[in-house]
Amino acid sequence: MTVLALEIGSSRFAAGRVADDVGDEDIREIPVPASGAWDRCRELLLEVAGGAEVTALGIASGGPIDMAAGVVAPAEVPEWRTGFGIVEAARKVFPSAAIRIALDGVCLALAERNFGATSTVMDALAINVSNRVIGGVTVGGFTVVGRTGNAGHIGHVLVPGFDDRCTCGGRGCLESVAGGMSAVRWARGQGWAGTSVPELVEGARVGEDIPAAALGRAGIALGRAIASVAALLDIDFVVLGGPLTEVGPALWKPLGEAVATHARLSFLPGLRVKPSQLGDIAILAGAGVLAATRSDT
Repeated sequence: MTVLALEIGSSRFAAGRVADDVGDEDIREIPVPASGAWDRCRELLLEVAGGAEVTALGIASGGPIDMAAGVVAPAEVPEWRTGFGIVEAARKVFPSAAIRIALDGVCLALAERNFGATSTVMDALAINVSNRVIGGVTVGGFTVVGRTGNAGHIGHVLVPGFDDRCTCGGRGCLESVAGGMSAVRWARGQGWAGTSVPELVEGARVGEDIPAAALGRAGIALGRAIASVAALLDIDFVVLGGPLTEVGPALWKPLGEAVATHARLSFLPGLRVKPSQLGDIAILAGAGVLAATRSDT
């Protein structure tokens, strides 16, 4: 029995087998292609399948998605922005496989619940901060999916005090401040010469003023959004991962201060925000959980 996981991310397509003896070195990934996206995706899946019969495939995709229809419309894949029937396409490649799809944030929450920091709590919020800001919510031990499959879109929670334009067309979204590429754009607007998220993180880590300010803004916005969502859902545990979270105090200190300032209701003083230990495999691992989940349970 061969079970596969696929991640349609903001910067990569990644795939791997779901098995106890599979490690990070068995994951295959490619940058998000500018064209021929499904052809490249199919090649990636066939490579990791290795000629074996695939019995299940779990797909984690950036949103928006239509979970019932099996359609994804991630902004990072130009050909798919108006909607691509990825489940139908995958079924033609693996006709005997059970194919399940979920938002990347939902898969993030599944991974943290099964392998990570939220395994011992019933209610939690999982966030990943990379090019985008994604999130997944666990309530009562169950991952929240939502009406269309798009629950957990914390990147589009409005953050007071900010009015940056977001790629969704709105203003003041968390992602427009704390998303990696948004932070890079802000820093460049302040005169910084770098062009990438890794450069920004490294600049903040060594104390460069503009990168540090960009990550400080991200931390403040994250803290305010976390306090709001925690109050809405009565959550006292948040796990935070992704490249921007690896910078250290430049992000975590303003984040903690914002949480302390705004999480003041009587049921929120114990609100904890902890770093994820799953690294960059979290979303793919969650797609593996999705693939291995029986449809009748």
